[in-house]
Amino acid sequence: MTTQASAPSPLVLVLGEEELLIERAIRSASDAAKAADPTADLTRIRVSDLTVPALAEMVSPSLFAEGRVIVLESAHDISQELSDGVMAYVKAPAEGIVLVVVHSGGGRSKAAKALPAALKKAGAEVVECPKLTKPAERESFVRNEVRRVGGKIDGAAVLALIDAVGSDLRELSSAATQLVADAGGTVDEQAVRRYHRGRADVNGFAVAEKAVAGDKTAALESLRWAMQLGVPHVLVADALADAVRTIARVSGAGRGNPNQMAGELGMPPWKVRKAQGQARGWGQDGLATAMRIVARLNAEVKGAAANPEYALERAVLEVVDAHGTSR
Repeated sequence: MTTQASAPSPLVLVLGEEELLIERAIRSASDAAKAADPTADLTRIRVSDLTVPALAEMVSPSLFAEGRVIVLESAHDISQELSDGVMAYVKAPAEGIVLVVVHSGGGRSKAAKALPAALKKAGAEVVECPKLTKPAERESFVRNEVRRVGGKIDGAAVLALIDAVGSDLRELSSAATQLVADAGGTVDEQAVRRYHRGRADVNGFAVAEKAVAGDKTAALESLRWAMQLGVPHVLVADALADAVRTIARVSGAGRGNPNQMAGELGMPPWKVRKAQGQARGWGQDGLATAMRIVARLNAEVKGAAANPEYALERAVLEVVDAHGTSR
């Protein structure tokens, strides 16, 4: 006996600005419609290119009730007239039609700003697609991508992958999927570095890791490769600052169980554990000096220095020298 696919939601509100997540939401709505009716067609149109009569024609029931998925893109640009047309339709949606409204959450006009709330009130299925701007959000995204394809990844590998690939979600998704396949399902930091050699080894993360370990030769070599390949100065400076501040916070919290300290410090246990190991080579005086160095570097790479590359090299050398400074 075959089971029928559950009926797709007739109204879907895709809310946010993250393109990859938006595309996935649209594909999911289309797949649900096709599961119920394999002949369902997909039509995508920007609201700025749509008129009320054209909308009415698109959502009018057909003679044979063929399935349709209609995607209204950039609904944050919708006019009052078209918004009224959409709301009039959703009060009595046609059978077999899935209306997907893609909205950034903002909007210039009153109608555009009010549309999401009105669609939610009308019973829309809401798919949140916010921009992932915080490091923790990108880390969570990578973990979910790996989990989605049946793999596992540890915390150090997550950070290494983001530093190797960057913040673009499409690239992160592709890299995570490939790594799971290449590494046999379990991804660790070594796997990331092995499969992304040439990128993972010449970025801010690599420079910072060598500098806070007191390895002058390796830190300078990584820095010069990063500069040659065009890694932005700000990213290297941010990575160095993050490494120093993390060590300082973990060191200041004293010894303890990383899992318990993680909640107090607001960082994942693996990061606490790693910083505890790095902190063994640092004294309080050295950390205080390094904190001043990265604070100065932040201003220098954002315009205060005439030569940001020289500022980076000087800062790396100074952090290396601060490593091991007595308490």
